[in-house]
Amino acid sequence: MKLDMVPVARIVGVHGIRGELRVLPLEGGPDFLAGFKTFYLDGRPVVPAACRGHKGMALLKLAGVDDRTAAEALRGRELFLRRADVRLPEGEYFDAELIGLDVYDGETGECVGELTKVERYPAGKVYTVRGVKEFLVPAVKDAFILGVDLENNRMDIRVWEGLME
Repeated sequence: MKLDMVPVARIVGVHGIRGELRVLPLEGGPDFLAGFKTFYLDGRPVVPAACRGHKGMALLKLAGVDDRTAAEALRGRELFLRRADVRLPEGEYFDAELIGLDVYDGETGECVGELTKVERYPAGKVYTVRGVKEFLVPAVKDAFILGVDLENNRMDIRVWEGLME
């Protein structure tokens, strides 16, 4: 699904007393987030004064968030990027763009359901597809994922024996 704004991080806590935010990357990692000059918080642009990685999280300092109390007030909120500002490698997509895609059997062309959730595990991502039954599809290109077409709201998968049971 084409999106104008994509969620890339969630504020999960504070770091120290000077208003630094602990941010969980939803896409990429801390280094990915550090590459951007503008995020959107509650629909408004915010420019980070600093962003660095720390124990798998990003530590983000925003202008106007100068103490622990102000930082705590932002806990639980998501940071977004304008999709037009992000260049991903060919064939890669943000998780939020995939939610709602119609999923088709790449061999028969039959619609087998809708992608409803993207879950991250240490070994990789897994897509939840809800059709006649709900089933899981490993997010492995060529083995399971044959193609994604956001313009036509379509994902083609390889249906292996037992996948939809």
